[in-house]
Amino acid sequence: MVAISFLFLVCFFSFHLHAVAQPRNSTIRLGSSLTPTTTGKSAWLSPSGLYGFGFYPQGNGYGVGVFLAGVPQRTVVWTANRDAPPVPRTASLVLTTDGRLILQSPPRRDVYIVTDASQKIAAASMLDTGNFVVFNSDEDIIWQSFQYPTTSILQGQHLSAGMELFSSVSETDQSTGIFRLKMQHDGNLVQYPVDTPDTAPYSYWSSFTDGKGDNVSLNLDNDGHLYMLNSTGFNIKDLNTGGYDDTNRTIYLMKIDSDGIFRLYSYRLDRNGNRSVIWSSTSDKCAPKGLCGLNGYCVDVDREANCICLPGFAPVIEGNFTAGCERNFSSDSCKSDDGTIQYTIQAAENTVWEDNGYSEVTSTTREECDTACYEDCNCEAAMFNDGKCTKQRLPLRYGRRDLSNSNIALIKIQKVFYRQQHKIVRDRCSYFV
Repeated sequence: MVAISFLFLVCFFSFHLHAVAQPRNSTIRLGSSLTPTTTGKSAWLSPSGLYGFGFYPQGNGYGVGVFLAGVPQRTVVWTANRDAPPVPRTASLVLTTDGRLILQSPPRRDVYIVTDASQKIAAASMLDTGNFVVFNSDEDIIWQSFQYPTTSILQGQHLSAGMELFSSVSETDQSTGIFRLKMQHDGNLVQYPVDTPDTAPYSYWSSFTDGKGDNVSLNLDNDGHLYMLNSTGFNIKDLNTGGYDDTNRTIYLMKIDSDGIFRLYSYRLDRNGNRSVIWSSTSDKCAPKGLCGLNGYCVDVDREANCICLPGFAPVIEGNFTAGCERNFSSDSCKSDDGTIQYTIQAAENTVWEDNGYSEVTSTTREECDTACYEDCNCEAAMFNDGKCTKQRLPLRYGRRDLSNSNIALIKIQKVFYRQQHKIVRDRCSYFV
């Protein structure tokens, strides 16, 4: 019996590997439907079973998208309506008889999965390339997921000029996260936090290819070659030279992860389905700006990112460092009824932040900078570096520790909190932010 089972597995994987050798499709006809239940059909698979389009677990319900179905790690590579709330197990995905691909989840309104197809849909297909496509009655492709990437680029896919990838909130939550990767019209591939201008002060990684050609695109080949082409087809930069296994035993995908780093992965198409990182935009996990949210800063500990709140602050959501930090005290008037100041100054040394100072004061010492902020009720923090003192208002953002930088963040906190904080230190002989 064991021998028969082993023979079955060998035959299955031999068939599976042969099936992904070339792009093929299986037609999804009008009137077809899916449900997320385990007993029903939850996805339309590509011919080899490597990719699926349909429902995947999301939060307390389900999302809709394209995912790797043929390996143990079910990685989502494209998401439809990614910021919509999860749908319940009673939802259904329908390719209607009148040519619409919709998500039905009563009592909610129907949600279109394909919203900008130029014609009515006559059929659809999940290809072995990972591209979900829809056809008109002449069997012409009128819409494809490859043209609307969310987090990932697959083999044979391009990130064209003006297009962006956005990270997810986490590995299990495919909603839009806090980082983006943009293929700019100037030819530069750049990483930024979300909701920021496309300007250098906000970038934290760049390909430094601006001005090297028009209509530059990011491309991924079957051997793991990740590179940038201009409009003439000239290779202006290799991000990863490739040359890896380009047979049907391994596939590659590039993804901007929830931690803000974009990585090139390889997946082995065998029983183990091992996933490996073969290239990444940086090894510095504190490089992504905003990783620790507002009023928090990133510290590299054994090559891992750790988030710490400013003195006098605590996490907004325990365990969710990207949510940032908030005051542990009320921000009342900084002076009491008798005119005495109710605050003191605490320092976060060797930390760097976005500079949004509202006033620069002449100061030669840290003590003078302390005093300048201490006596100004509008000052909530100050940056002191090499004799320069800049008053700041909260929140502070894009913070990280940099031992090579002498900048000191001076934070104004309430005296009552300061006394309580130091009582904890005396009682416990330790201090945790």
